Amino acid sequence: MPDNLFDLHGKTALITGGNGGIGLGIANGFAESGANIAVAGRNNTKTEEVVADLCGRNTSAIGIEVDVANQESVENMITNTLEAFGQIDILVNNAGIGIRNLPHEYNLEDWNKVININLTGAFLCSKAVYPNMKTRGSGKIINIGSMTSIFGLDWAIAYASSKGGIVQLTKTLAVSWAKDGIQANSILPGWIHTDLTQGIKDNYQDRYDHILSRIPENRWGEPADLSGTAIFLASDASNYVTGVSIPVDGGYTSF
Repeated sequence: MPDNLFDLHGKTALITGGNGGIGLGIANGFAESGANIAVAGRNNTKTEEVVADLCGRNTSAIGIEVDVANQESVENMITNTLEAFGQIDILVNNAGIGIRNLPHEYNLEDWNKVININLTGAFLCSKAVYPNMKTRGSGKIINIGSMTSIFGLDWAIAYASSKGGIVQLTKTLAVSWAKDGIQANSILPGWIHTDLTQGIKDNYQDRYDHILSRIPENRWGEPADLSGTAIFLASDASNYVTGVSIPVDGGYTSF
């Protein structure tokens, strides 16, 4: 065990949706802790900019285009990461979308799109990385859930359902793969300033202010606020922690 339990030097982290928002916040934290980073996303321009910034800070990083809802694309992502770094120690299933509407107005196409990316994508990525982690007898899977993993939200039925599924997926992977030395845990972000939530601030100021009034820390979170928890779950410090979901929400879900 290293002297610094939180040291990620020599580790490779694959982060889906790592070119923006929470994924980028985690990528920056991992880079500061010494990890090699594979940034996977759909927007190549954004990915290239992030990779250039990471490499400029003496971190080895690559960018990979991926559609996490497509099994072949996911398998290619794993192959490309292994070709570049030889191993995958950490998988962060962060890629996700949200399409807002009330349950009785939600259409099947939007439902399937959200579930396929947010939940099926996490399953496909975890399944694809499993052989390499099993062979080496170690691995960390970090699934990004949401506060909607534990309570409902009227205008986000598919998103909330997918994030509730993330918690159960995490528990099942933890139970199934503990014998292989793999820990699976999830982070449940609260209200974080990202592209996904920007529309609330821009278009629904009353809702934004109401949310703020319920956050004990008296501020919305920033992507960087997720990095410390992610580093803990990615490092040797969490080797006896598996199957848990950790809210990072400024206390929002405490009452």
